[in-house]
Amino acid sequence: MNLSSKTIDILQNVSLEVNAGETIAIVGSSGSGKTTLLSIIAGLDIPTSGEVYLKGQALHVADEEARAAIRGQYVGFIFQQFLLIPSLTAKENIMLPAELANMDNAEVLAQELLTKVGLSERGDHFPSQLSGGEQQRVAIARAFITQPDILFADEPTGNLDNTTGAQIENLLFELHQQAGTTLVVVTHDPKLAERCQRQVVMNNGHLEEQPAPLVEVV
Repeated sequence: MNLSSKTIDILQNVSLEVNAGETIAIVGSSGSGKTTLLSIIAGLDIPTSGEVYLKGQALHVADEEARAAIRGQYVGFIFQQFLLIPSLTAKENIMLPAELANMDNAEVLAQELLTKVGLSERGDHFPSQLSGGEQQRVAIARAFITQPDILFADEPTGNLDNTTGAQIENLLFELHQQAGTTLVVVTHDPKLAERCQRQVVMNNGHLEEQPAPLVEVV
C-alpha cells in the first residue's frame, strides 16, 4: 500500500456550538483530535468538509488572510509552550497584539495586565529570565490585552507543576470573569475541566453526544 495516498480522518461528524461568555473544556485522550478541533474552530486550520462559523463569519470559506483578520479582531490564544518572543521583554510580548491592532494605549494596558497577573516588577525581563509559571502569566496577559471575545487555550497548565498550574487556572478564570470572555480550553487536567461550565469529550475523532455536523462559535 502506498502510505502517502492513505487518508486519515482526524475529526468525523463533529458538531459543537459554544455560547457567548461560556466556559467549555474539550477533553479526551492523546491523539483523539482535541487540538485539531481547537485549531479548526479558531480558524488556524480549515476542515476538508463541513462548516465553521466564528462570530457569524464563515471560516471554512475564508482564506488565510481573512481568517487572520477575524482572529485579530475577536480571538486570543494561550498555548502550552507559551510561545513568547525571546528577544522581547515581558511587557513588549504583552503589547505586541495591541500594537498589531493599532491600539494607541498598548503600553498602558500591558502595564495594567502585568499588575493583574502579579508581574508588575518583571516587565523588563526577557522570557529566559522568567520561570515557566511567570511565562504563562505573560502569555495570559498577552491573550487578554485586546479584550478578545473568545479565548482559546491549548493545555495552558500542561508544562507546569501542580501548584503553579492551580495558580494559572485561578488567574485564567479570574480574568475571564472580569472580561466576560468566552473560554474554550483543551486540557488533560480534570480539575481545570471541572471548573468549566461544560465539558465535551473527543474520542477517536468523534465528539461524544453532539448532534448535527456543524461547528459554530457564536
